[in-house]
Amino acid sequence: MLRSLYSGVSGMKNFQTKLDVIGNNIANVNTYGFKKGRTTFSDLISQTVSGASAGVNAKQIGLGARLASIDTIHTGGSTQATGRPLDLAVAGNGYFIVTDGTSNFYTRAGNFYFDNQRNIVNSDGLELAGAGTIPANARSFSIGQDGQVTYIDANGALQNAGQIQLAMFENPEGLDKVGGNLYQVSSNSGAAVLNNPGSGGSGDINSGFLEMSNVDLSEEFTEMIVAQRGFQSNTKIITTSDEILQELMNLKR
Repeated sequence: MLRSLYSGVSGMKNFQTKLDVIGNNIANVNTYGFKKGRTTFSDLISQTVSGASAGVNAKQIGLGARLASIDTIHTGGSTQATGRPLDLAVAGNGYFIVTDGTSNFYTRAGNFYFDNQRNIVNSDGLELAGAGTIPANARSFSIGQDGQVTYIDANGALQNAGQIQLAMFENPEGLDKVGGNLYQVSSNSGAAVLNNPGSGGSGDINSGFLEMSNVDLSEEFTEMIVAQRGFQSNTKIITTSDEILQELMNLKR
């Protein structure tokens, strides 16, 4: 009887975690470059009542469930046209590299801006690696599909302002989320491999576009219903086990 109580508790904890992940996905449905999460479960060890023998199967009782993984699904999101030259989208598997001058971070969110020095930065002020400074008196500037940053200077001459590279990883799902649409290298992601856009599977850079979140609301709401019903079912296991225990206590009286 106690086994069923603790199995129900383990199920409740797991479905609570699943609901936490679903809630985070829904909260970020409009976050540029966001990659949704997914929870998976596995059973705990089983108690063997009797072992297997020739012609007889083992008798085992499961002891509940555990959280197996929380995956980050790195499939591409839909692309939205903005017409803004500092909005960039990667049409491939690469990641933008941004830096605080000491550490590198990686992101799929391509909404970039100018800082007061006319460097290209993200919304947190981290510089886009490889992109140089564009003077305030430049007549125009552009970022090509190959990552070349160019501008027309005050004299009408074409100038090169840098080369944006994209990072690739052996295991992107192993990257650590650090907030702000950023990822860091982990021991399971592999080191960053830098490629020019359009090579090595990194994909082209499309200026004037942004990658949206890959969250599918219909899928998330369906998963929410499943998680809610799973949570309710596990609470029923606990209440039913408690009622049976109460009946056993009443027998003593």
